[in-house]
Amino acid sequence: MLLARHGQTMFNVIYGETRKDPGLIDPPLTDKGKYQAETLAAELRGLGVARLICSPYTRALETAEIVGGALGLTFTVEANVRERRAFYCDIGTQALDLARNWPNLDFSHLPNIWWNHVEETVPNFHERCAGFRRSAAAQDGWLETAVITHWGVIRSLTGRRVGNAETVRFDPNDPHPPLELTWP
Repeated sequence: MLLARHGQTMFNVIYGETRKDPGLIDPPLTDKGKYQAETLAAELRGLGVARLICSPYTRALETAEIVGGALGLTFTVEANVRERRAFYCDIGTQALDLARNWPNLDFSHLPNIWWNHVEETVPNFHERCAGFRRSAAAQDGWLETAVITHWGVIRSLTGRRVGNAETVRFDPNDPHPPLELTWP
């Protein structure tokens, strides 16, 4: 399985410069983020990716749309690979609005408010990521799956810190998942 972080957003730009939350809710990709998604698609081409999964945040959906379009793949939305609710950018868009914005995708399995209402505790976040790990390990085809997700999810599952549109190979059957990680 490949885990890929979404492309750049204005949150990433401003927070990277100031280390302060700019108060942007569910931000879209910047032009650079769209270019990063195109580069990600080129990287994934030829790697045998047959299935795409993505988080319901706009930045992940836009990244998956670019990657899926380039690879000729549709994608499914999986709320368990969403980012940990810690900043304003982790307040999502309601499922009904996502369905209007992406009418070709199925959001019917999501509650209308699918993100955490308050900051998600680190232990709860790690348990949610571990649940995704178990679910992925139980599915056929995980070797041919790419997941468009977030910094925190990749960090929880692999122990690695990644930049925008970076990928990490991930084996959900690995018997040695990262131990208690400090946050961030």
